[in-house]
Amino acid sequence: MDVKTLCLAVLSKGQATGYEIKKAFEEGPFSHFQTASFGAIYPALARLTAEGMVTVTVQAQDGKPDKKIYELTAQGRNAFLATLDIQPAPNQIRSDLLFLLFFAEHLPPTRILTLIDARVAAYTAMISQMDDLNAQGNCDPGHQFVRGFGRSVYQAAADYLATHRDTLVAQVSEQHHEAAE
Repeated sequence: MDVKTLCLAVLSKGQATGYEIKKAFEEGPFSHFQTASFGAIYPALARLTAEGMVTVTVQAQDGKPDKKIYELTAQGRNAFLATLDIQPAPNQIRSDLLFLLFFAEHLPPTRILTLIDARVAAYTAMISQMDDLNAQGNCDPGHQFVRGFGRSVYQAAADYLATHRDTLVAQVSEQHHEAAE
């Protein structure tokens, strides 16, 4: 999805500042399956405002820069709803961890263990966060479905990493030993 559509999606849930939109992708409802940077969000909001898809209200703050609050217009809501009819692109996994592990033969075994163990811990924390949100029980069916899917993916990834880490380390250690001889 392009960032304009992502901004429209967040605003479809209610008005928000650029910071709040960013937070929706860092730790909010979209954090497990979409990303958007400040460097992309603010230009997208400017374009959406110019196109009449969002309005902006400036709120003065004492000792701070003015706060800009964005809200979806009827045109913006219609544009967002139209995006729900598109055929989604295939999922892509972009992972710095997988990139590093692809070159595991060049890494010390301790680095591999550190990388994998840290990721398993991060996945476990995300699963716990999702379980806490599910326990609150106050979300739409789509939110609950997507959260359940995300939880399953994180659990499967954590299980795979934990189950296969020692094998990878043993294979890399053997390669290092053979190269040293």
